[in-house]
Amino acid sequence: MLSKTQIAKDKITDLKVKLFRGFSDHSRMSILNALRSRPLTVNEIVEATGLNQSNVSNHLGCLRCCDLVVRQQQGRFVYYQLSDERIAQLLDLADELLANVAQGVNSCDRYD
Repeated sequence: MLSKTQIAKDKITDLKVKLFRGFSDHSRMSILNALRSRPLTVNEIVEATGLNQSNVSNHLGCLRCCDLVVRQQQGRFVYYQLSDERIAQLLDLADELLANVAQGVNSCDRYD
């Protein structure tokens, strides 16, 4: 029988897996990277990522649902931005880590 502590740890692990699932899609990662520097409209995200508008809107909905991205109305424009500066910091850390492990990650066939 699992202890309450183990159940709590398992729930936290499950939440972490779900969080990283938000980062694991190529389109969502492209959108998050585009939003690292400043808030953008959907059209600006489309331009920055090369994704089509429908795809961007769909993934923004997912990112908003998970509280990774927020939107703000400014006049007739809606701007999207990262919900927390730590998301950009996490992406920065990922870039730093990849500087050291990119070859191994690239050659890993277990994630495909």
